[in-house]
Amino acid sequence: MNDLPPHDWPQLQPGWVWLCGAGPGDPGLLTLHGLNALRQADVIVYDALVGEAILDWAPQAVREYAGKRGGKPSAKQRDISLRLVDLARQGKRVLRLKGGDPFVFGRGGEEAQTLVQHGVPIRIVPGITAGIAGLAYAGIPVTHRDVNQSVTFVTGHDASGAAPTALDWEGIARGSQVIVIYMGMKHIAQIAARLIAGGRAPSEPVAVTTTATLADQRTIETTLAACADDIAAAGLEPPAIICVGRATLLRQALDWQAMAQGHPPRDIDPLDRRRPAEVG
Repeated sequence: MNDLPPHDWPQLQPGWVWLCGAGPGDPGLLTLHGLNALRQADVIVYDALVGEAILDWAPQAVREYAGKRGGKPSAKQRDISLRLVDLARQGKRVLRLKGGDPFVFGRGGEEAQTLVQHGVPIRIVPGITAGIAGLAYAGIPVTHRDVNQSVTFVTGHDASGAAPTALDWEGIARGSQVIVIYMGMKHIAQIAARLIAGGRAPSEPVAVTTTATLADQRTIETTLAACADDIAAAGLEPPAIICVGRATLLRQALDWQAMAQGHPPRDIDPLDRRRPAEVG
């Protein structure tokens, strides 16, 4: 690790598994601890959202794909966890590399539990989650003093693949100023209907960002009532982050990627003329 800044870098030992977040996509958002892990691993077991540019930092490592994508044939979670156990018991230096943060809707906790139950030593390396960074790349702060003092992160599907029934969508609609939805595109029409039924205004601002932080990132601005139709009309595909709330209006002023391309902000202070009563 002599190419990293001086630091007491941890060593990935044989027989250990490090569960590491690769960040939301842009290789520059990988942490230095993540890079340290990549440089030491014998085997990398990686997810669908981990890009080649990140894996290329580990030319010495054997790669094993273990991606799970909704609606497509995927490895079973139990098999992935037991494969990690098997590799560790072979004395390998194992890096389990997951998109975003392994503990934010990434099932990293389940894998860590299995490893601990089988006596395999682990290290957790947090990553930057797309629910924050992806929206930031779209010019949307998930918190803003003039908008919200809380943000709620939810998943758009449960273990069965259906829209989560254990969530109190009506309670979330009433109590959550800004809602960030992971993996929600498949059920967005149902989720939006539940939020509206819970008291959220149909005109509530919504933003949908796909392939967040990558060169082909796309973002649409819509409303709660129209979001399902607008997603379909735009031809957006997962992975996506959906943000519900007035914070999305700030993209009109803070779309820094558009400004870097020479486009002026659409509104210097979009919140000034859109009071809460107007947007629910």
